[in-house]
Amino acid sequence: MSLSGYLQHNNTHIELSKSPMSNKLFFSQNLVLCLITTKSTTLKFNNHFSFPLSLKCSSITTSQSESITQPFAVSYLINNFDFSTESALKAFNLRHVRFNTPDRPDSVINFLKSYGFSNSNIRIIIKKAPWLLSSQPHKMLLPKFQFFLSDASYSSDIIPLLTAHPRILQGSLERRIIPFFELLSRYLKTNKDIIVCLIRYWTAFSTNPHDRIVSNINLMVDFGFSDSTIARLLRTRPSIFGSNDMIKLLEEIKGLGFKPSTTAFGTALMTKQLLGNILWDKKVDVFKKWGWSDEDVIRVFRSQPGLMLTSIDKINLVMSFWVNQMGWDPLALTKNPLMFSFSLPKRIIPRASVLQFLLMKGLRKKKASLVRPFAYSDDIFLNKYVFSFKEESDYLLKLYNEKMKLANATENNGMPSTKCVMH
Repeated sequence: MSLSGYLQHNNTHIELSKSPMSNKLFFSQNLVLCLITTKSTTLKFNNHFSFPLSLKCSSITTSQSESITQPFAVSYLINNFDFSTESALKAFNLRHVRFNTPDRPDSVINFLKSYGFSNSNIRIIIKKAPWLLSSQPHKMLLPKFQFFLSDASYSSDIIPLLTAHPRILQGSLERRIIPFFELLSRYLKTNKDIIVCLIRYWTAFSTNPHDRIVSNINLMVDFGFSDSTIARLLRTRPSIFGSNDMIKLLEEIKGLGFKPSTTAFGTALMTKQLLGNILWDKKVDVFKKWGWSDEDVIRVFRSQPGLMLTSIDKINLVMSFWVNQMGWDPLALTKNPLMFSFSLPKRIIPRASVLQFLLMKGLRKKKASLVRPFAYSDDIFLNKYVFSFKEESDYLLKLYNEKMKLANATENNGMPSTKCVMH
């Protein structure tokens, strides 16, 4: 707390001499300042300004600490909620907490307890929102709790919701909370879905104006989005509704060949908004480095819009293994872009080892699809490409298991594995 702020908070005054010499204060090891509390005098410097002062009489030296009476609210936060002195003073200085007796903060705590909040819940809430202790619970909090509990299905859920995001209580009930809950209820159907969505993404919702969220949803509806697609975006990527250029994004995705009525349109919209143009172009360049064309990238993106969320490192690892180690055609991966979402050490390398052996032995046609075997479940893959070859099945299973063990051992050591040593 600054000196002027501290002095302005109190009502006691001390008048200093108008003599210029006596107003010069030199702090040194031997200087002792004793300030006596009084309500009738005013501290003045050269008659230019004055401010109230309230300090306990104390000595100030380099070897002694200054003894200053802390505001009651600061002591309350420190003693009852384990705030550090620094964080408690910060809350006080920012005017987050203002009370001089325990009556008001105690009433807030008792109010929360009456609605089932545990001491642990309350401690977490106050750490996040100390300003609640200065509120009048029956005026500020009660109407909002009554709204939350107007539907019985909310009753068991408001505790985790408000413990996670007590700032919800800071918003206006009529202008913010009710309209927002009504908006979500149109798409998320059940109160349970609404609560889960808010617990996960309240920050994304709260950092964007309500009018902008509503406007962007209306744009999507007018563009042909289904309610289920909007609901999916609310549950997975609500920050998209805060976009400042939604219409531009919608037109861009439509221009790539997506139909607004499909789920893929929503996924593509989310992906494009998340990446931005710069990162999008970087990933396109990476695919082109491995032999894909611009048209290949767009075509694959239309079939699997989540492809572009793959990291550049993962794209390079999969391509390097597929092309450099296996010697296979990179364009084959356009047939199954899900390959980039598979684990390289636990799925791609073990299966590629089996397929490469079959190709070397002439037990698999060279024109057969290279990528289809990677899409099967583990059981189907083993039945089709290991156990169906009676004479080689023991060796193939050993080969497959060796790669899996290597992957697990490498994972436990925290190191990536991309090598595939052929037998």
